[in-house]
Amino acid sequence: MTSSELAREPFSRRMKTRMRRMLGPWGVFFEGFVKNPVMVGSVIPSSRFTIEKMLGPVKWDECQLFVEYGPGVGTFCRPILDRLRRDGMLIVIDTNRLYIDYLNATISDSRFVAIHGSAADVEDIVRAHGHTHADYVLSGLPFSTLPEGVGPAIADATHRVIRPGGAFLVYQFSARARDYMARNFKRIDEDFVALNVPPCKLYWGWKDTPGDA
Repeated sequence: MTSSELAREPFSRRMKTRMRRMLGPWGVFFEGFVKNPVMVGSVIPSSRFTIEKMLGPVKWDECQLFVEYGPGVGTFCRPILDRLRRDGMLIVIDTNRLYIDYLNATISDSRFVAIHGSAADVEDIVRAHGHTHADYVLSGLPFSTLPEGVGPAIADATHRVIRPGGAFLVYQFSARARDYMARNFKRIDEDFVALNVPPCKLYWGWKDTPGDA
């Protein structure tokens, strides 16, 4: 953009452009939070402690498809891609176009697919990309503030799309998500990360394999 074009831009847009350049992904994340705090849930991305603990139980050698709801600016995306098999795929789904555009512009990995849409449609999205199921699904969506009926719909669709032996990984600031998970997942492991802003609850809902009691 030339100096003359910049001068013709509205002041608010110029300030937004400058803030994005100064803050990088944090600026984009904050802008997305301001536009839609109900769907983002937190003003600060997850800490590396949360990422390491959340992804710890994943059996990466068995993972062909990993799905993430609400990827934001890719806080989990890059660590997932670092661990994912060369023939694997990471599909991320977000209702915020700002985040999807940012991810498509900054992540060039051929295993990465960013979808502007709803997590409730995960089954259709997975099938559209050549898979019958997902091995793991990760969610940071704020279940406690989602519109009525959306949380249960996402939890139900997620259970259906995960293969037996796979898991639904959830990080939250309230216990509401566990209530939705418990509708379908008999085994739910729990943990807590204090070194996160705010401190974070972690849940792993494991889908039974055939023959499990």
